[in-house]
Amino acid sequence: MSAKIEERVEEIVRKLLADAPELELVDVEYVRERDYYLRVYIDKTGGIDIDDCRCLSERLEEVLDREDFISDAYILEVSSPGLDRVLKKPRDFARERGKQVDVTLYAPFDGTKQWTGTLTACDGKILTLDEGIEIPMEQVSQIRLHIDF
Repeated sequence: MSAKIEERVEEIVRKLLADAPELELVDVEYVRERDYYLRVYIDKTGGIDIDDCRCLSERLEEVLDREDFISDAYILEVSSPGLDRVLKKPRDFARERGKQVDVTLYAPFDGTKQWTGTLTACDGKILTLDEGIEIPMEQVSQIRLHIDF
């Protein structure tokens, strides 16, 4: 059910962003934590600001209220994906190629479950990091942009 909600919201957001080509839809997630959350992550070159989030949130809320296809009570959040954004989709990997990433695996690969390296490629089946490290995607739990403090 949450996948269908995410797909429908993604479709709505893409239509809403059609008149704002500088904004990019990064991800949509509908999750239950203590409450249900509908999270929409957007970005643009140079980063988004509170006005970008507020404007999209107001427009999206209006459509969601009108279409009323989510039966649960939920909290709508529109925000930036953050500096340590999760990479999920092919366009994420293409955009972030050449950057440092942190990779978490379900089980150890070559003796470790945590990898940090430069993303060189991802074809959906194999994640390739610098120095020719190739990790099967079915072993990958999560990939995030690396942040140096």
